[in-house]
Amino acid sequence: MNVSEFNYELPEELIAQTPILKRDESRLMVLNRNEKTIEHKTFKDILDYLQPGDCLVRNNTKVIPARIYGKKETGANVEFLLLNNIQKDIWEAIVRPGNKLHVGTKVVFGEGILEAEILEVMQGGTRKVEFHYEGIFNEILDKIGLMPLPPYIHEELKEKNRYQTVYASYEGSAAAPTAGLHFTEELLEKIKQKQVEIANVTLHVGIGTFRPVKEEKVENHVMHEEHFFIKKEDADKINKAKQNKKRVIAVGTTSCRVLETISDENGMVKECEGNTKIFIYPGYKFKCLDALITNFHLPQSTLLMLVSALAGKDYIMHAYNEAVKQKYRFFSFGDAMFIQ
Repeated sequence: MNVSEFNYELPEELIAQTPILKRDESRLMVLNRNEKTIEHKTFKDILDYLQPGDCLVRNNTKVIPARIYGKKETGANVEFLLLNNIQKDIWEAIVRPGNKLHVGTKVVFGEGILEAEILEVMQGGTRKVEFHYEGIFNEILDKIGLMPLPPYIHEELKEKNRYQTVYASYEGSAAAPTAGLHFTEELLEKIKQKQVEIANVTLHVGIGTFRPVKEEKVENHVMHEEHFFIKKEDADKINKAKQNKKRVIAVGTTSCRVLETISDENGMVKECEGNTKIFIYPGYKFKCLDALITNFHLPQSTLLMLVSALAGKDYIMHAYNEAVKQKYRFFSFGDAMFIQ
């Protein structure tokens, strides 16, 4: 299967640069896989498509303000993007300008409240860096860091919390699980009142989620690795839905990837922690997932391949072309799709 089969024409003006005023008033395209229908709704209408006993599985990771700007001892400006916490104060980071940041180089951030030393040049050009500071690292990041917005967003984010779900709990992501950005506290309360179970998984989203597929053949692409965990109480909710022949509905591709990584052949899951580099593309047989809430994804991306695996490539490409015609907003701050 060729990567080029997952291309579509997207006018640049449809790439959402800022979040919509009210989270749950973004648009919602509803796809019915059996009927091959397309409906145009508002996100809060998702309530009409959820049934008592369904289990909504969301990713409660929290984005850290992982983009930090500092100076070398020479006074030259540098930029770090923190990717993952290797151990305690040692991180993997993308650094710019990379060719000037050699092993042993020291960098100062926030007028000295944070210092870093380059320990190692890692595979792919990232750096292993060690930080030195007094106090609490995440509080320092909150003071000096910026949200690591995707490369296609060029507007400044005025409110940090808009690149964060309302249920974000565990810090560690370099990017938001964006399907969850549409939910409000009020909408989640209405979903609970409808006797829909809400379960959490935690997958820390890596910046690799934005990396283009460089292979010509889909099958040759190697996925980046991301860390996840799920607690027993959440696994129990998912298993209960499965046992009662109710639907397991993932909020976003990150939740979907955790579910498909940990489930057995019967779709049952258990409490666990680990890393996943699962790559889901057409031909994949889903074990746990029954439906998916997701945003509109980049052309030729692994996420577009994932939704094509669930709904069928031709149907998805038709839906995307329809979304372009109807002027839906695309990508992280854009509109949503419900595949049922």
